[in-house]
Amino acid sequence: MVQTHDFSRPSIPYATTVAGSDNSTSIVIDPTGPQIQCGQTQLTTYRNVVYSALATAGQQVPLVMDIQVPTTTGRKPLVVYVPGGGFVIADPAGHLEQRTYVAEQGYVVASIQYRTILDGATYSDGLADVKSAIRYLRAHAGRYGIDPGKVAVWGQSAGGYLAAMTGVTGHRRESDAGVGLDQSSAVQAVIDQFGPSDLTKIAADFDPEAQAAWASPTSITTQYVLGPGRTKPLAQEPAAAAAANPITYVDSSAPPFVLFHGSEDHLVSPSQTLLLCDALRAKGVDSTRYVLKGANHDGLTAILGDTPANIKADQLWSTQKVMGEIVSFLRKHLGS
Repeated sequence: MVQTHDFSRPSIPYATTVAGSDNSTSIVIDPTGPQIQCGQTQLTTYRNVVYSALATAGQQVPLVMDIQVPTTTGRKPLVVYVPGGGFVIADPAGHLEQRTYVAEQGYVVASIQYRTILDGATYSDGLADVKSAIRYLRAHAGRYGIDPGKVAVWGQSAGGYLAAMTGVTGHRRESDAGVGLDQSSAVQAVIDQFGPSDLTKIAADFDPEAQAAWASPTSITTQYVLGPGRTKPLAQEPAAAAAANPITYVDSSAPPFVLFHGSEDHLVSPSQTLLLCDALRAKGVDSTRYVLKGANHDGLTAILGDTPANIKADQLWSTQKVMGEIVSFLRKHLGS
């Protein structure tokens, strides 16, 4: 029987089996090894910085971010971190150790809140929020010591999806909304960790029960694209599904991407990042996909509970090996 986790509403299906995806064009790595260590570089942290307040479901929703700034001289590249949470929650306080590690390598790291299903929002609202955060940070670059010409977006799970959407729509201003429209929301690099791409195929690698749960008209993906109260699954709304798919917008102007996925991810099919990586490469975009051998979805302790197995799964994503690949990508495309 497919397992689900209840965030009050709705639930997130957890697959019992995961079929292997094609890794022939990806780099397969062993994610085990020493954990990252923080505390080597002094940071200044700004918490709960309000960057936007947009009307959702008849109410003004203030959106906040936490910003970590290395206390070194000179302007620094910016990394905007978009947390996961199944399109249901978006906690900017999450994955503090991973964010701190990146900040200590010489980057301003801003972790953002964005609107979710519980706010009555759809993917277009979430995308607008990420872009608002980027514009806000560019507008306040002097205050936070940011080099506005060097911006990366880094997302995990649902945040990986929004990071990908942000990256491929950087020059499409119709997805910008709110204040600071004189600033650009384009980014120079994208880090997508286990994010979905084609939401109609998010369970393609899973067992039939998980596939049926994800295909339901009441599923998270259907609600996040179409809104609440739908009677048809997302797969029966091809135009809407295409509009919500980052692959639709891929062209040669997209920034460099690095994508990561665990081979044993039970929440987002590993083939999801492969689909996007292949589409990027087909357009000549610099794109690399890493597969973490034996790794499950990061954030399982938050989703399924604090058990030894879930803790171990999460720790595979915070090893020096994995985080080192992220930093190497940032140094290559943004400097430090």
